Amino acid sequence: MIIDRNSPIPKYFQLQTWLIEQIEMGVFNANDKIPTEQEFKNLTGLARATIRQAIQNLVSMGYLLRKRRLGTFVIDQRREKQHQTNIGLMIPDIRMGNAPELARGVEDEAARTQHSLILCSTDDLYVKADFHANRLINSSISGVIFIPTAASDDKNYQIIEKFMRRNILVVLADRSLPQIDIDYVTTDNFEGAYRQTEYLIKKGHTRIGIVISTTFNTMRLRLEGYKKALADYNISVNASIIITDSLPYSEERYMHYVTDLLKQRDKMTAIFAGHDRIALLFYSAAKKMGLSIPDDISIVGYDDLPLMTIKLTTTHQPFYEMGQESMRLILRRIRGESGSPQQIVLKSFFVERSSVLQVGK
Repeated sequence: MIIDRNSPIPKYFQLQTWLIEQIEMGVFNANDKIPTEQEFKNLTGLARATIRQAIQNLVSMGYLLRKRRLGTFVIDQRREKQHQTNIGLMIPDIRMGNAPELARGVEDEAARTQHSLILCSTDDLYVKADFHANRLINSSISGVIFIPTAASDDKNYQIIEKFMRRNILVVLADRSLPQIDIDYVTTDNFEGAYRQTEYLIKKGHTRIGIVISTTFNTMRLRLEGYKKALADYNISVNASIIITDSLPYSEERYMHYVTDLLKQRDKMTAIFAGHDRIALLFYSAAKKMGLSIPDDISIVGYDDLPLMTIKLTTTHQPFYEMGQESMRLILRRIRGESGSPQQIVLKSFFVERSSVLQVGK
């Protein structure tokens, strides 16, 4: 009996497991055709949709291959292992920010499709990215998913060119680079920042400060979205309450910016923190200064990191899905999909919590 109908294990998973066992025991050998969906239906009594799901999962996992009009066949696992795909993943820091969630999405998709992953933390430094690039090249990778570092665009281009000279495929994740034709997966940072600034304006805030990095193109797009929202609502840009920084993120340096801006809070009623870690610094500094958020100043962040200690209004970025889509895209390229570079822009969404006060009413 293939299927135990009294088991809590989903029926598609039972069929999927049974098929793997048959393949590994040699009941179905390499290049053998497996039963059709109708034959499985007659054998198990399962719905064809359930059977189809089990078979499709095994196709994705590299056990089976569908051939149009011919049927579904067992893949030669020994041959597949000889051509096993190794993918590099270069992220800023596996311990913090959005990198852990994005890396998990990449890892889960790699495991689901039975590909090997080599993880490298660059600490947002060009010199470490260059070191890891050489290490990955020596590891005979087929492709790399790369989050650009906090170095200049030219330095990041050098890393990408190093891979491309060796015919190693590259997909950028999260942080895009301007004026380069390459596959990437990100979100619409301009639109997200525009929407967030507009939310503050509709809450009655017309004096809105901002603290943001200009190191990455994605951050520069957020700054442009902030300015465009102000312009569309005929609000003048006040340069004295705009703080930008082109260096890699440093908590100590940004705490100085945050404290300085809070000391000028008479100039503004709300602040746009370029990402959630900056917003967290505002909460810390405000507490030391005896200020309350949002009673004394309203704050919005960006990214929707799991900051359990505060109820921050922010924009959620789907980092897990970004990792998944990056892996799917590079695997399609490795399998031979051609065409122009793809720019996959995932949907972010606004998350309203309790860090913004309604004013002017």
